Amino acid sequence: MSKRKAYPTDLTDKEWAILEPLLPAARTGRPREHSPRELLNGVWYVLRTGGSWRMLPHDFPAWQTVYSYFRLLKRSGTWQRLNDELRTQVRVKAKREPEPSTLVVDSQSVKTAEKGGFEAMTEGNTSKDAKDISR
Repeated sequence: MSKRKAYPTDLTDKEWAILEPLLPAARTGRPREHSPRELLNGVWYVLRTGGSWRMLPHDFPAWQTVYSYFRLLKRSGTWQRLNDELRTQVRVKAKREPEPSTLVVDSQSVKTAEKGGFEAMTEGNTSKDAKDISR
């Protein structure tokens, strides 16, 4: 754990124990300057607070470093695997099937697309007088 004061968004020891084995091993060569846990804490801070990467508080690693780690996880497929594993664990804990089996489609989206999208949505917004004038 780092020497800074903890944020509410920081991973707990229990959460870290679940995520750590799912992360890629360190590459050979130069040792890491920042721990993966601290980098994930920075990612979680940005994602949970809705702030921008550049507004990451200075007691985290540099925003560029945290963002680069997040991009590495996304590009390698690790981020998706993390989410898949966490979803599975939550579902099993709730005594549900590990994988969701239902698909929900928003029928309003289908109707809008069939009518021509934007034009179908905006036609109802004009008054009768405006329609008569435009003819």
